[in-house]
Amino acid sequence: MKNYIKLGLLIGLISITGCEDELTKDPIGLTTLDQANTTPTIATIETAVRSSYDLLSNRLNILGEWNWAGGLVFQNDYILQDIASDDMEKKWNPDGDQPWIDEINNYTFTSENGGPNGLWKYNYEGIKRINIAIEHLENPDIETITGISAERKNQLLGEGYFIRSYYYFSLVTNFGDVPLILSPVKTYQEAFEVAVRIDKSIVWEQIKADLTLARNLLPNSKYSSDTEKWRASRGAAIALLAKSELYTENWSQVPALVDELAALGFALNSHYFDSFRTEFTDNEVIFAFDHQTNAVPRRGNGICAPLGWGFFAPSTNFLEAFEENDPRKLYTVNVELQNVNKMLGSTDGANKGNDDAPNNKVYIRYADALLWKAEALLESNDFSGAIAIINQIRQRARTTPNVDGTMPPAGTLAGRPAANDYQTVKDWLIHERRVELGFENQRMLDLKRWGIAKQVMTAHGKNFQDKHMLYPIPQSEIDASAGTLIQNDDY
Repeated sequence: MKNYIKLGLLIGLISITGCEDELTKDPIGLTTLDQANTTPTIATIETAVRSSYDLLSNRLNILGEWNWAGGLVFQNDYILQDIASDDMEKKWNPDGDQPWIDEINNYTFTSENGGPNGLWKYNYEGIKRINIAIEHLENPDIETITGISAERKNQLLGEGYFIRSYYYFSLVTNFGDVPLILSPVKTYQEAFEVAVRIDKSIVWEQIKADLTLARNLLPNSKYSSDTEKWRASRGAAIALLAKSELYTENWSQVPALVDELAALGFALNSHYFDSFRTEFTDNEVIFAFDHQTNAVPRRGNGICAPLGWGFFAPSTNFLEAFEENDPRKLYTVNVELQNVNKMLGSTDGANKGNDDAPNNKVYIRYADALLWKAEALLESNDFSGAIAIINQIRQRARTTPNVDGTMPPAGTLAGRPAANDYQTVKDWLIHERRVELGFENQRMLDLKRWGIAKQVMTAHGKNFQDKHMLYPIPQSEIDASAGTLIQNDDY
């Protein structure tokens, strides 16, 4: 337990009373507070920032060794946003493997389920790591102490603010009110003091404040680094700020922010699938985790391994959502071969079963951002503007060659006509987001913020209740806090 306290913040907020063998294991590449305090060098700060990205990785077993029940084998975004929705099923052939995932799928989960537990721990571990880096980078004497240049300090600090805001975005959208921790926790007493849920409006304010700082600190260019294009960029900060304004219904703020992305050089690829099979050579990817095979320490895409074990299959309802001849359907999933192409980063089954695959995990791409703008315009009664963007997305889809190289037949994905009825255009938007962004961890978040999750999931045969608008705080965290953390209603 002693070594774990040195890490500065607990894996799951205050799970310092948990199993010693798990909690005393230092995460790979982590700079601890003791190390940073005694050797505040450029190297330790660089490592602290870089390690904070790792929780966005699909690498297997970042926080444990095959802890399936605890939801720690891999990130749970596919489970909590896709399987929990009407888009995805746990496996191609239903079985009793990993029943905690079935509980998410059929809405029988409790506060002890591994899904929310893993999400909570991944996010707070990421926050713990980046808070160490931010604390040192905010030191007004850090340039003198370490010799770091002002330019590099600003870039790393901008990355830090973005990363922290990304983890808090995940927390606030999935759990509502959450503890807001903005500096390393160094003692048991501090750990208990910060284990208090803060109103989500304050969390949103902090997210936007961090992103505004990041936007101003990061280089005014498409990439923060031409040699490390995976690093958080000014565009990533602008995009997440736009998404945050969208989620808090500040419609008027969204269009101009999305337009800034175009000014930085982001645009739709001519080919729909390019974002998923290339390494930052396209126009569209705004933020992604750069998976690499044979890296030391490992940073390969481990989610491809369970794809080889039969995990992650489309629902019939999802497949039926695609219009006739839509090329995006097969680029998302090949039903005949049981390949989830979008997750594999290939259309020929390459990477399937590989626990160290090279394909990246895309978090934000320009097509998603354009649809945020369309939604904001719709909510501002600019129907024609919203329809124009929807048609832009559809045009890219119908001009993308099919997997076999042929072109979709004439008439495929015809443009939406002019309309002045809000619900008609909203239905078009809902449809377009589903088929454009399928299996990209957006569906359940969309259904919830649109206020139609219960309606859609009930129609899908799921026992979705009002309480399911939020996931439960992990019971282990509540127990460890001695009751300081308060559970979400009805769990």
